[in-house]
Amino acid sequence: MILSACGGNEFDNYYRDLPFEMARVERPSIPSRRVSLTDFGAVGDGMYLNTEAFAAAFAELERLGGGHLDVPAGIWLTGPIELKSRTDLHLAFGAVVRFSSDPELYPIIKTSFEGLDTRRCTSPLSANDAHDISITGEGVFDGSGDAWRPLKKGKVTGSVWKKKIASGGVLNEKGDIWYPDEDYLVAERTANMNVPDPSLPDAAVKRFLRPVMVSLRGCTNVLMEGCTYQNSPAWNLHPMLCTNLIIKGVTVRNPAWSQNGDGIDIESCTNTLLLDSSFDCGDDGICIKSGKDEDGRRRGVPCKNLIIDGCTVYHGHGGFVVGSEMSGGVQNVKIANCRFLGTDVGLRFKSCRGRGGVVEGIWISDISMTDIVAEGLLFDLHYGGKSAVEALEDGDQPDMKEYLADETTPAFRDIHIRDVRCDGAGRAIYVNGLPEMPVRNIELQHCLFRSTKGAEINIAEGVALRDVTIIPTEGPALKHQAVKGLTVEESPGLSASNQQ
Repeated sequence: MILSACGGNEFDNYYRDLPFEMARVERPSIPSRRVSLTDFGAVGDGMYLNTEAFAAAFAELERLGGGHLDVPAGIWLTGPIELKSRTDLHLAFGAVVRFSSDPELYPIIKTSFEGLDTRRCTSPLSANDAHDISITGEGVFDGSGDAWRPLKKGKVTGSVWKKKIASGGVLNEKGDIWYPDEDYLVAERTANMNVPDPSLPDAAVKRFLRPVMVSLRGCTNVLMEGCTYQNSPAWNLHPMLCTNLIIKGVTVRNPAWSQNGDGIDIESCTNTLLLDSSFDCGDDGICIKSGKDEDGRRRGVPCKNLIIDGCTVYHGHGGFVVGSEMSGGVQNVKIANCRFLGTDVGLRFKSCRGRGGVVEGIWISDISMTDIVAEGLLFDLHYGGKSAVEALEDGDQPDMKEYLADETTPAFRDIHIRDVRCDGAGRAIYVNGLPEMPVRNIELQHCLFRSTKGAEINIAEGVALRDVTIIPTEGPALKHQAVKGLTVEESPGLSASNQQ
C-alpha cells in the first residue's frame, strides 16, 4: 500500500463525499525481485517470436513467488501472454510488445464476449483467476488488429480502401465490406449476435472469433498503470468479474473505423478506480457492462462500486456508456472531471427489451463536451445494435407498443447529473423509455447545452431540470411526451413558452 503525506491511502481523495459505500482499493502486493525478458532468450528486433520467452519468464517468477518482468526498449513480437499471480509486467519507455497476427497462435477457448457465453480466440494479453497482478510502464502494446477486423468502405478514405483490398481478403456481395478471408464472411452470415453457428469447426471461424486484446477474468487486486494499448482485434481492455481494480494513466487508441473497437469494457467488476486515462476509439470509449440477456441474468453479477475521474475520450460511439449488455445490473457509479471531444454521444445509456437488469445509483458531475455528433445525453431503451449516428441516418423507428414487464425488461433509474457543459451537439438530450418501464428519477442540475436541436424527453417519470440551460439553433429547447412528474426550476429557457 502506498501512503500519502498525511498517512492515508493515495486514493483517499477520490472517496471524499462519495454518495455510496465502497471499499478502499489498494495497489497489488508484488515482491520486489526483478528479471529481464532478455534473460530468457528474447530478442527485440520485431521479427523473432518471443512467446516462449514470455512464458518462461512468468513461469520462473511464479516459481520464485512473484516479482517484476522488465521488458526493455525494442519491438518484441510475440503470441499470447498470460500473467500469473503476484507478478508485474513492466514495459520500459521505447518498448513495444507487438502481438502476432497469426491466428494459429491463439487457441479457441470458452469465454464471454459482448455479454454472451461463447467461444473466442485466446486474448493476446490475459490473466485468469489470478491475484495481485499489474501491467505498468511507459511502453506500447499493439494488437495487430487490422489483420483481424472487417472494414466498412464508408468509414475510410478511398486510398485506405484500395490499400486494404490490395492486401488480400474478400469482399461481401455489395462490395462495401472487406473481410480477412472467406471463412470469416461465412461465419458472420450464420452468426447470432457474434456467436457463430456451433456446427462450424474451429478452423472455419478462427478469424471471426477475433479476441479482445486484454482479458482479465476473475482476478483480484489488479493494477494497470501507464502504457499505451492500441490496434486491438476487438475490444481493447476487458476486465470481467474482477475485484479491486485500478486503471490509472493508460492511453487506449484504435482507428476510428475499427469494428467493435471499444476502449475499455468494465464488466461485472466490484470496486474499480479508472483514473486519468485517455481513449480514442472506433466504438464506445468507457463502457460499463454486466452480461447480456439470459446469459447475463444467469450470471447475476452486477458491475458496482466504480469511480471514474479525470479521463478524456476523443473519437468513439460514446464517451461514458452504460449498456447495452447490462442484464446483471449496474450500481453505484461516480464519474467526474471528464472530457469528451467529438464522440457520437457524450453520456450514453442504452438497452432494449430482452436484457432485463437494473441500472441505478449513477452520479455524474463536472463533464465537459465539445462537438458531439448526436446527443450530449442519451437514454435509449430501444437500442438496436447501431451507433446513434447510424440509427439516425437509417431512420430507425422504435416499437412503442406497451408489453408486459417481466425479468427481461431493463430498468434505468436514480441517475444524478450536474455541472455538465456541452458546446455543440446534434441534439442536447434524448430520453426514450419503454411504455412498460419508463426511465425514472433523472435529475439534472447546473447544466448547459448548446446544440442544433433541444431536449426531447419521452416516456419518463420523475425528471427534474434545475438550473438547466439549453440553447438550440433549431426548434424548441424542450419537447416532452408521456412524462410524469416533470420539474423545471430556475431554467427560464425551458419555460412553457419554449416547450412542445
